[in-house]
Formats: sequence, C-alpha cells, structure tokens
Amino acid sequence: MTSVQSKEEKNYWEKWIKTRDSQAGNMLVKKYMPLVNYHVQRIGVGLPRNIHKEELKSLGLIGLYDALEKFDYGRDLKFDTYASFRIRGAILDGLRKEDWLSRSARERAKKIEQTVERLEQHYLRNVSAREVASEIGMTEEEVVQTMNEGFFANILSIEEQPKEYEDGEQHSYTIKDEKTLSPEEQLLKEEYYKELIQVIEHLNEKEQLVISLFYKEELTFTEIGYILGLSTSRISQIHSKALFKLRKILDKMV
Repeated sequence: MTSVQSKEEKNYWEKWIKTRDSQAGNMLVKKYMPLVNYHVQRIGVGLPRNIHKEELKSLGLIGLYDALEKFDYGRDLKFDTYASFRIRGAILDGLRKEDWLSRSARERAKKIEQTVERLEQHYLRNVSAREVASEIGMTEEEVVQTMNEGFFANILSIEEQPKEYEDGEQHSYTIKDEKTLSPEEQLLKEEYYKELIQVIEHLNEKEQLVISLFYKEELTFTEIGYILGLSTSRISQIHSKALFKLRKILDKMV
C-alpha cells in the first residue's frame, strides 16, 4: 500500500514540476495540508480570541503554495522540512503585518504589568494572576490571557524578519544546516539555554512537564492530558499559567 502511494505521489510531483498540472497541485496540497494544520495549532496557542484558526490556515496555505512553487524536487531535502519553514514563516509574517493586538489589549497588558510591579514591591514576593485580577477588577482568566497575548507579541518582535535579499528571498525562509553553527551562534545558543533553564526552574513540577511535553516533545494538549490523566482544558490552564509566570520572570531579566 505504501509503495503504491509513494508511486502516486511521485507521479503527482512529476506532473506538477513539468506542466504545473492543477490536479496534481491540488493533490499535493491535500497531502501536505496536515502540515498547515500542525503549524496553525502550534502558533495559535496564546493568540487573541479575535484571531480565528481559519485566518491562520489561510496564511499557512500561502506558505504551502509558495513551497510548491519553489521546491527543487531533485534536491536531497524532504519537502516536509522545506514546506514547514515556508508555512510557519508565512503565518508569522501575516501576523506581523496585521495589528492583531488591539490598542485596548495593549493598555490592559500595560495596566497588568504596572499592577504586578506595584504588588510585588508591596508584598516583597511574586504575586499570582488571581491577586492581580482581584486588584484591578478582572477575572483570573482575563489576566492570564492578556499576559499571554503580550508574551506572543514579544516573540513576534524577536523573530522579526530582516530586510529582503536582492533576489527577493527572505532570510527566515532560507534553509540552513543547523549542525554547522558559527562560534558566535553556538555561544549565544548556549547562553540562551542557560537562561531559559534558570527561568523554567521557577515553575512547579507539573508546569515544567507540560512546557517540556508541548515545546520539546511537540505533543498536543490532548496528548499531554492523556499522559497526565488530566482534561485538555486543564492542560491548557496549566500551560497558560506557566507562560504567565515566565513572562513576569523574563520581563525582569530584560
């Protein structure tokens, strides 16, 4: 069965490469659509509620089409790997171009940050999302959601794409060999990991486990819930609170 599928896929690629056959292109899009869904799910965590998955999926499809147009089938590179860069890059690029974090959301985030700083100076300890919510008249869920949105906004700014090259290609879309880091890159990577480990150690055991399973092992909330014997919504809550804590710690380190 597998060999038949592989032969069919090869035929689709040959038709697409030689004649840009629309039917072959549609079949390839259908085959690799799970890649788009995967990145939509990964990036969608923590985004504002006003951003729908369908919007992210549309951006991801642009990346997938772009990958099909530019992929060199003769190269010793899996299309899944190449397409993942394009899909993820297209989604992030689309989010950067849209002012998806509203002015009111930015104002709420600023208010929360100021409240956190004031309460911690008063109590001389870290404060919880519940304490912050009580102080400013918001629900705990609203505080966590707002902080997570700001946290993701920081990630987008960190990953801001550089200027385009003369050939129109963007650096974030290029494929580089991660095994050949420059000495500077290796040093920065090691320092980054050291700081990240220190920050994650501030989380409790369950929060550390959820963060590890989600970001390192790349499991879904449902899969993590199955492993830990908890509901998907409970895993989502643990993940959100962990990001809330990380955001506060990272803000102090900047």
